[in-house]
Amino acid sequence: MSTTASQISGTRSQGVARPQVDPRGQQFAAAVTSVVLAVVLLSAPSPIAVALLAVQAVLFAIGAGLGVQSTPHALVFRAVLRPRLGAPSELEDAAPPRFAQTVGLVFATVGLLGFLAGAPVLGLVATGFALVAALLNAVFGFCLGCELYLLIRRATTR
Repeated sequence: MSTTASQISGTRSQGVARPQVDPRGQQFAAAVTSVVLAVVLLSAPSPIAVALLAVQAVLFAIGAGLGVQSTPHALVFRAVLRPRLGAPSELEDAAPPRFAQTVGLVFATVGLLGFLAGAPVLGLVATGFALVAALLNAVFGFCLGCELYLLIRRATTR
């Protein structure tokens, strides 16, 4: 995510501190998500693919509903990886990644509905879009959903 994220979304809103996240945790979650979605694409439209996509949709729903800091990925990152990595150089506002989780949930849900409704092409395309977004974050640290959030914020705050 760009460095302007905290400037645009703000780390404080009317004097109230907003939740912050370690961007490395988001990359870790995106890497795990990428593996899950790749397995879905490689095994689709099998029952295993549908079950994995359903699990991924639930994980996206947790991130979207409770915040990314409440996901199983975040718990594993905090308990296992962050102590070995040390403190991050900076934290990011949690709102853009939370929005990205909502976008992921939409694509996972569309993919799941496609597979369940007998429209495997829809399922594959929606899952593929989610995989591309997850890979961008995992490999390059570029959160597509976060950037979309920032664009929407810029457009609506003027």
